[in-house]
Amino acid sequence: MHHTKSFDIIGDIHGHAAELQALLHSLGYEQQGGRYRHADRKVIFVGDFVDRGTEIAQVIRIAKQMVDAGDALAVMGNHEYNLIAFHTLRPGKQEAWFREHSDKNLHQNEASRVQLKDQALADALAWFKTLPVAIEVGGIRVAHASWQSQDIACIEAALESAGRFTPAFFMLAEDPNSRLGEAVERVLKGPEVRLPEGHWFTGKTGQRRHAVRVKWYEEGAGRTYREHHFGSDDVPDVALDLRELASVEKYPPDAPPLFVGHYWLTGIPSPLATNVACTDYSVAKNGKLVAYRWDGESTLCGEKFHWVGKANAGS
Repeated sequence: MHHTKSFDIIGDIHGHAAELQALLHSLGYEQQGGRYRHADRKVIFVGDFVDRGTEIAQVIRIAKQMVDAGDALAVMGNHEYNLIAFHTLRPGKQEAWFREHSDKNLHQNEASRVQLKDQALADALAWFKTLPVAIEVGGIRVAHASWQSQDIACIEAALESAGRFTPAFFMLAEDPNSRLGEAVERVLKGPEVRLPEGHWFTGKTGQRRHAVRVKWYEEGAGRTYREHHFGSDDVPDVALDLRELASVEKYPPDAPPLFVGHYWLTGIPSPLATNVACTDYSVAKNGKLVAYRWDGESTLCGEKFHWVGKANAGS
């Protein structure tokens, strides 16, 4: 395996293999022996390979071949986590899974259920269970939604003791007395804080939300919930209760560069902070599949983002 200081961090793919291949080609990766590789660079995938798109099996094949050959690394996304839980039976129960087979969940993973059958599904789940929730390599960090070092340590300890995403692990994640469930939420879905009593806002799907996702890479002191909210919803403009932020680890400006996905961003890609970048620009909602080309810099910059859009994916 070549030691490299050059990584291409690729955002959430969600079954869009044509865009993934177009992006790899544009970054100078060539197919050799049926897999993509670059003479002196490596890819890091931020997770969310599955759901939504029409080429899920092909995305998994491309990514897994690269990882197996040492040409890429990958972390788990919340969609992989959810799919494992959806297919993990509760011990001693029939027809009861760790992720409920509700209409909402069936709808969310419909593309994966339709496209991944039997052995393909079993192989995909087996691979997903091997994925770390966070990696630190060559001077950078990568996690799907945020870097919370205590949460990451908590998850890794549970994987060590209960096995990798086993029924025992999921039992622990559900236990209200265990920190594990919240740790998974913060690392794979992003930290949230509760709104004060009597306050709420309407989420994208029309339901009332009583918690807001926060900008964990910025200082919250002196802000309102709306100012510290990471997203586009109309959140109440009331002063942030800093006690609520106690469980959220702010990513320090002097920490190694961090790359995440997950957030369905839009527009022209740019860093979230001097040392934090998100590479998810909503390819599954007619957006772009984005990579950040990292070459050792400690201050991230907009010029290092590369992408392909829906329209030119076939070109």
